Amino acid sequence: MDTILYAVCAVAGWFAFGYLLRLHHRQPGQARGAICVALGAFAAGITLAVPPLATGIDQASGLPNLAKVVSHGCAMTIAASAEIMLLHLALPAATAAARAQRWVWVTSGAFLAMVGLFGHTLTYATPVLLTVEYATDPVVTAYLLIFMLVGFFAYCTDITRLCWRFARICGRPWLRRGLRLTAVGAAFALLYSTNKIVYLVAYRSGYQPVGERQIASVLVTVSALLMMVGLTMPAWGPILTITRRWDDFRSYRRLEPLWRDLVAVLPELELDTSLRRPLGAVRDIDYALTRRVAEISDGRLALRPYMDVTVTELAGRFAEQAGLSADERWSHVEAAHLACALRRHRAGAVASAPQPADDRHRPDGGYAGEIAWLTRVTAAYARSPVVARTLAATQTAPEVGDARR
Repeated sequence: MDTILYAVCAVAGWFAFGYLLRLHHRQPGQARGAICVALGAFAAGITLAVPPLATGIDQASGLPNLAKVVSHGCAMTIAASAEIMLLHLALPAATAAARAQRWVWVTSGAFLAMVGLFGHTLTYATPVLLTVEYATDPVVTAYLLIFMLVGFFAYCTDITRLCWRFARICGRPWLRRGLRLTAVGAAFALLYSTNKIVYLVAYRSGYQPVGERQIASVLVTVSALLMMVGLTMPAWGPILTITRRWDDFRSYRRLEPLWRDLVAVLPELELDTSLRRPLGAVRDIDYALTRRVAEISDGRLALRPYMDVTVTELAGRFAEQAGLSADERWSHVEAAHLACALRRHRAGAVASAPQPADDRHRPDGGYAGEIAWLTRVTAAYARSPVVARTLAATQTAPEVGDARR
């Protein structure tokens, strides 16, 4: 059974590695690079763990356990890479790099110790296997404990903790789902190592329980598949929601007139210029829309000193004369505020009577309600006669741009 399970994981691993490697070439980054290393190590390690192949490698090299040691090294690389990816997602770049370097040193030291123990077993007159059945040998016990405690317990505990913590504050739905699935996969990895340690203690105590290999193969397969799906989900998950992606893309495009004028005046708002590339937003519309909404909201806050309380009265009166409903008035007043504030910012003239922060309209409906609200505000900003009349009535500085584009 373990041969079939490992072979299935190997095929899935190479497929996932190829898919993420192609994406990494298009949009390189620290986190995505770490995922590629993790998936490459997983694919290589699980392939070497397929029993017939592992036996063939050992026989061809004349070194018992060689395939297992290399496979264990790949497993530790997977854990380290997943940890590094999460650190770069959750922490500032400098802090993440420092902590990642410490993990690399710990992992390298642990694996070198394992290689040394493996080399010692080659001096035995009677070969041993690096499995719990041979745990009565102290060298095998030390090897397995280092592998379990450093390669699984330390990493998977931290991976589970980081995934759940970051998923609670993550704004991208598919990344959030992927992190939670990765956390569940890491929990199964903890069960795998616990199973190994329990059997190891049993064999050291003189017992000879059966079934460890079958239990381990099931646990490692479930863990590997869950973590592989979780780590790659942010890349392929959005493809599954074509209808919603189209709605999000339309919202993204509809927000462009207001966003474009805001970043023209406040270029520091734009944190990811790669979204300006052709099809840049299409590849990850969740992220692109989140960034655009955040940048518009940040722009509104940055323009607060330029928002004059008289605009509320003027725009409200013009909206009432235009026969707009109560909900429509709010969006047109907000658009008028932004248009007038942008003009004041260009002229360097702060408001003589700033609008109180509490007067800002706060839409219901959470994130979806915020998108719908900003879409209405942008439409009014681009085309509303109320905005045009308010701009004309408050013409106190030379007009530098056309807010009604």
